Amino acid sequence: MFGEKGLYISTEQNKNDLYKTGASFGWNLEELERQGKIKVVYFDVVETDGFLEKMYEAYTSFMPKRVVIDSLTTLTDSLLVAGIGEKQAFSLVQIAESVSPIPRTERIVSKNLLYHLMKKLRLFDSTVLLTSELLEGQEGLSADQISEFICDGVLILHNLGVGSAEFRSMQVKKMRYTSHEKDFIMYEIEGSGVTIKKEEIFKYGDKNNV
Repeated sequence: MFGEKGLYISTEQNKNDLYKTGASFGWNLEELERQGKIKVVYFDVVETDGFLEKMYEAYTSFMPKRVVIDSLTTLTDSLLVAGIGEKQAFSLVQIAESVSPIPRTERIVSKNLLYHLMKKLRLFDSTVLLTSELLEGQEGLSADQISEFICDGVLILHNLGVGSAEFRSMQVKKMRYTSHEKDFIMYEIEGSGVTIKKEEIFKYGDKNNV
């Protein structure tokens, strides 16, 4: 973007799968990586020792201005599964235990993890985008219902349907330090990236008709 380098950290899809996903939109991610414009990194958060440290190493070795971490949902879910490797040095579990050695609920563990993650990300001199799943009808603004309070901004992405046609829209639910659009904003994902359709903004009063 604008000649600035980007780092994509995935905890769900491996690099080959991400290359295929990019190709479906007309993006040659592998070539961009060869040119040094982007860096794609995959971490298996259950198997990877010292995830936060390795994430920071991936950043400092490339020094991008844009960072994507996909996704928070995988991070928090993986922390809570049984049998995470005891050998992990500076692992996600050890982070939580060092902060709170008392019996922990899932929410407390997730909160500890997310605070440590955000603290690490604030060391980046970059714009950082984190993804999180949100089930239809689910309360809150994220799957963990915590990260929206820690992050500076929150964007909610929707698929809207009119008859047989579908449209993509987003809402800016939170953005610190600046004013922002309150209505639904239409957008498309194209070969050039995400395109905002400025002329197509749905007012809240109209959304039930969409």
